[in-house]
Amino acid sequence: MPELPEVETVVRHIRPSLIGRTIGAMWYDWPRTIHTPPPSDFAARIAGQSVAAVRRRAKYIICELTHDLLVVHLKMTGRLYVADADDDHAADRWVHFRLDLDDGRQLRFSDSRKFGRVYLVTDFAQINDNIGPEPLDDAFTLDVFRGRLAGRTRNIKALLLDQSFVAGVGNIYADEALFRAAIHPERTADSLRADEVAALHSAIITALSAGVQHEGASINWYRKPDGTKGNSQDHFYVYGRADAPCRTCGATIRKIRVAGRGTHFCPVCQPL
Repeated sequence: MPELPEVETVVRHIRPSLIGRTIGAMWYDWPRTIHTPPPSDFAARIAGQSVAAVRRRAKYIICELTHDLLVVHLKMTGRLYVADADDDHAADRWVHFRLDLDDGRQLRFSDSRKFGRVYLVTDFAQINDNIGPEPLDDAFTLDVFRGRLAGRTRNIKALLLDQSFVAGVGNIYADEALFRAAIHPERTADSLRADEVAALHSAIITALSAGVQHEGASINWYRKPDGTKGNSQDHFYVYGRADAPCRTCGATIRKIRVAGRGTHFCPVCQPL
């Protein structure tokens, strides 16, 4: 599933094409893609609204409209892109939701597995009111991070995957952050020393920032809106590198399951 860097990349790519545009007709062929409100209400309500801003919250794409918020969650295989109405793209075969724009282009939502969802709401809290702080915001200070860790006893990998703890971190960037901080993924949150908490706070920011810089990781389905791949996967330290040598010490990267997810780490750089 796309994580913060991938979703942020999508937002940055589609924003220039959407700002100031007015939405016309809506088309869909898979009703479950439209979560809220029902499709007929969605179509009538969104028509005529203009896009004032495009931003991200956690793993959600949010388009601020004249009266509402158009929210998209890509889930596993979703791709969101703007194209000329008469242009054909490779991902079009999986488009299940589409909005016409007033400049002759379309906002298309391609999703082969059909797990993605779109919402039209007046307040994002109607979708999710329990999301943690944004790790790339200036407000995500070390003191804030320390406070959120206080009293936690879960293993640290599971905690990083919890969107109510911190927003936007998924399996990929949790592994990368833990490697950068030299923390074993099975350590419990209450076992971390003060210096390790500081290191992890910095590592989360650094790992996610690197992901944004390289425009996301195209490991499976994720592609940028223009159809090209992101490059983050070419710079990973541990994720997806099981049995390969550690880039730091040369030891063999291991893969285990933590919190039900495949988890990559270096047994030398990240001792338990």
